[in-house]
Amino acid sequence: MLVKKMPIIVKKIFLALFFFFNFSLLQANPANFNLWLDNFKIKAKKEGISQKTIEDALSDVQYISKVIEYDNRQPEFFEKTDVYISKRANKRAIDQAVILLKENQNIFNKVEKEFNVNKEILLALWSTETNFGKNLGKMDIISSLATLSFDKRRSAYFTNELITLLKLLDSQTIKKDTLYGSWAGAVGNFQFMPSSVANYAIDYDKDGYIDLKESKLDAIGSAANYINKIGWKKNMPCFDKVNFSKDISSKYFNHSARNISNKKKVSNWKKIGINFIDQDENKNNYLAALVLPDGDGTSPKFLVYDNYEIILKWNRSLRFALSVCTLAESIKNEI
Repeated sequence: MLVKKMPIIVKKIFLALFFFFNFSLLQANPANFNLWLDNFKIKAKKEGISQKTIEDALSDVQYISKVIEYDNRQPEFFEKTDVYISKRANKRAIDQAVILLKENQNIFNKVEKEFNVNKEILLALWSTETNFGKNLGKMDIISSLATLSFDKRRSAYFTNELITLLKLLDSQTIKKDTLYGSWAGAVGNFQFMPSSVANYAIDYDKDGYIDLKESKLDAIGSAANYINKIGWKKNMPCFDKVNFSKDISSKYFNHSARNISNKKKVSNWKKIGINFIDQDENKNNYLAALVLPDGDGTSPKFLVYDNYEIILKWNRSLRFALSVCTLAESIKNEI
């Protein structure tokens, strides 16, 4: 190794990169995963999970390298907004939503009345998450969560999700043979993470356990309960597409789903140069924030309201929330 002959700054950079890449290789080593798994089992035991559940759930768990690949290329973070929305809020999705609403009218009427949530937002979420149950995912949820927990980037979050999942198995709230879903550890028609199952899923068909895959009542009822509990306001707007009549300071722009800030009344936005592309429907007193999801001057521009931020609680992606709300509005216009 030629480290000794390098200038100090170059040497430091070289060593940092050397150790970074070698640490990454160690992380992906199955032997290290097995060591992590042994430690995780001890942690699970301390969390009060029975030894039987720990052994049954984790006996055949594996590190899945594909999970890390999928995590590194999520379309919510790489596709341009207009492309992302057009792939999801399209005529096919609208037509399918109308058909499914007719087939399940009683369920949607029941949950809309009980949970005070618009049926079209539920249909839009169902479509966006799993194409109305056609793409539930085939990954082993336990192995997916274990892989992401082992990976250091968001280890704390996914460790908590895996512990929560084991507790759900321990209490027999869910069954292990249903735990196949997305690479991120989500399951069912609406892609609930374990914490969402624990906090919001309900046995809506009253058969003794929660099945978010095969039971439409459980799936739709749980989604309605979820979005109601996090604050959805029925018949209130999500967003409006806007443009600028003059230069607006970039300090007002929101590019991240983590912290929506600089809210103003719509009337004030109009004064500083915001124009509605469609009719604003007397929203002057609504509080709104300005979102440019693509992060630059070429980005489409939106004023977003409270319900938009509710969808962000469901999925922390600016483009996901825009797509769901766009589809919901399109479905509403068709029913």
